[in-house]
Amino acid sequence: MAPVLLEGKRILVTGVLTPASLPFAAARQAQADGAEVVLTSFGRARSLTERSAARLSPAPPVLELDVSRDQDFEALREQLEGRGWSLDGIVHGVAFAPAEALGGAFLGTPWESAATALRVSAFSLKQLAVTLEPLLPESGGSLVTLDFDASQAWPAYDWMGVAKAALESVVRYLAQYLGPRRIRVNAVSAGPLYTTSAKGIPGFPTFPDVFARQAPLGWDARDAGPVGRAVVALLSDYFPATTGEIVHVDGGFHAVGTASLPPTEEE
Repeated sequence: MAPVLLEGKRILVTGVLTPASLPFAAARQAQADGAEVVLTSFGRARSLTERSAARLSPAPPVLELDVSRDQDFEALREQLEGRGWSLDGIVHGVAFAPAEALGGAFLGTPWESAATALRVSAFSLKQLAVTLEPLLPESGGSLVTLDFDASQAWPAYDWMGVAKAALESVVRYLAQYLGPRRIRVNAVSAGPLYTTSAKGIPGFPTFPDVFARQAPLGWDARDAGPVGRAVVALLSDYFPATTGEIVHVDGGFHAVGTASLPPTEEE
């Protein structure tokens, strides 16, 4: 029988929209591994999050958090404290870039749009960690953020790519500063999946085909399960000495050259 990795733990998951989203996969797997899950959302997206929450068993509560509003972070901590809840782990699954910061508009993107991408997609991890750190146990805890490979420039990804590079750096600095508190901070760099967020990236439909063709293990862009399991593993006590790490869940695509191999004589 497989171990129940998160038995007795409470995990906060941000960024759940639809059941196809990566944070939803993380929340579902966390529940399957014994965790009590709490979600966050805000504004018009909240109705989507609540509908997705209803598909989890049990349906987790959805608390308010708009990461572009500083006051929402303190309000979130107060909501958790008001319910008498501590946390054992946090999943950061929030990312956004305005349309003018994507799709080949890199050189003409105004600062305001780039700043939005950086604040929502990278700086929010720091704010989440600092605000909720007091709710993590004295023995430590785990923060996991959802990433997409920022080691190279991707067509049309533009300022979201820059934001992901910043996110990876934030992971390393948080690992440095929170390590003395035994708080681990890691990222899961997922291959491209068919999610609501991905649909907003011009040219995205070509990404899954490239990964499926060139990743050593292949890649199924409709299966977020491997990503959810990786997140749960990092949230668990099975990685007590791992922090500041980027774990790739992309079929091995990141490890090989991107040029297609020439056909063999048999082909």
